[in-house]
Amino acid sequence: KNLSKMSRGEIRSQLAKCNESIKAITGKDNMLFRPPSGAYNNDVVDAASSLGMYTIQWSLDSLDYEGLSEKQIFDRIVPKVKNGDIILFHNDIKNTPKALDQILHALKDKGFEFVSAYDLIYKENYTIDYSGMQKQVQNIH
Repeated sequence: KNLSKMSRGEIRSQLAKCNESIKAITGKDNMLFRPPSGAYNNDVVDAASSLGMYTIQWSLDSLDYEGLSEKQIFDRIVPKVKNGDIILFHNDIKNTPKALDQILHALKDKGFEFVSAYDLIYKENYTIDYSGMQKQVQNIH
């Protein structure tokens, strides 16, 4: 569902229901939320925050869902990736598994390290800009 077209209460209800399902399956609380299709607004971010969740977005889209070849997916990612990127891939896409294996090896060879999105994001003193990127806010004394 496009959460950015719902009220804050509806968004919160949807997220809470999803979180209950995740916890029932994994036994763990969900801390991250990526809005479906990347559609978000302040109400979406605020509703997620009220449930103790951090809203994340991707910074680099593989476009794998458009039926790209392994090479096309690889070429969209490897030359463009930079520190801190979150790369969007989708499950159940024909060429993604092989492309992803090649991408991970190439990035590792370039010296990149892989961390969880939770470990990558700021948890305090940040804003989210128009593109969905977090920017750390410096405390002014």
